[in-house]
Amino acid sequence: MTKDTIIATLLSLRNETNVRGMKRFGICIENAIGISMPELRKMASGIGKNHTLAFELWQTGYHEARILASMIDECKKVTPIQMDAWVKDFNSWDVCDQCCGNLFRYTAFGYDKAIEWAHSEIEYTRRAGFVMMASLAIGDKKADDEKFLTFFSIILQYADDERNFVKKAVNWALRQMGKRSFYLRDQALECIEILLKRNNKTSQWIAKDALRELKDEKIINRIKR
Repeated sequence: MTKDTIIATLLSLRNETNVRGMKRFGICIENAIGISMPELRKMASGIGKNHTLAFELWQTGYHEARILASMIDECKKVTPIQMDAWVKDFNSWDVCDQCCGNLFRYTAFGYDKAIEWAHSEIEYTRRAGFVMMASLAIGDKKADDEKFLTFFSIILQYADDERNFVKKAVNWALRQMGKRSFYLRDQALECIEILLKRNNKTSQWIAKDALRELKDEKIINRIKR
């Protein structure tokens, strides 16, 4: 399939009802077509992996084409330059999360970019940093727990960022690292204790929400020993 045939297919599936629904969920609908995630995954499976095609789809600017690009790109061919360029284009939380979860976390640069992006003042770039932390905690099964320790200090540094899409990503990173192992759960609980002592509404929300999940008996029973 070519870029043009894929875009033509996407446009033929335009669903304005879905676009309105996306807006209600806080998704930027600029250049959105309204195609469901299962449908995009089905298309990605049919297309297969293709680095050049992924780049071409990204360049179109279509919301769903960019998510599709993250699904078909080849992680071993992705460079830090490409990652930074795509992150600069983020204008919606779902594109951010899909790129990090589908593609960026599989590259050799994931941990470094998580730290670098978290320090950015740009909203979606900082979100990408914390989404990377969460995605790596979920998906990098073979990594030693020590690889995640630096992330806790960064969470403490930016837990007062009240921007909605940032604070939710910080919370997600904290919860996912805390659910990875009992060792990291202890580290997360220490982080939460510090946040709870702060006179800051955002920090306290992040801490209380994470604590609720990390103290859930069902979650505790699922944590690997």
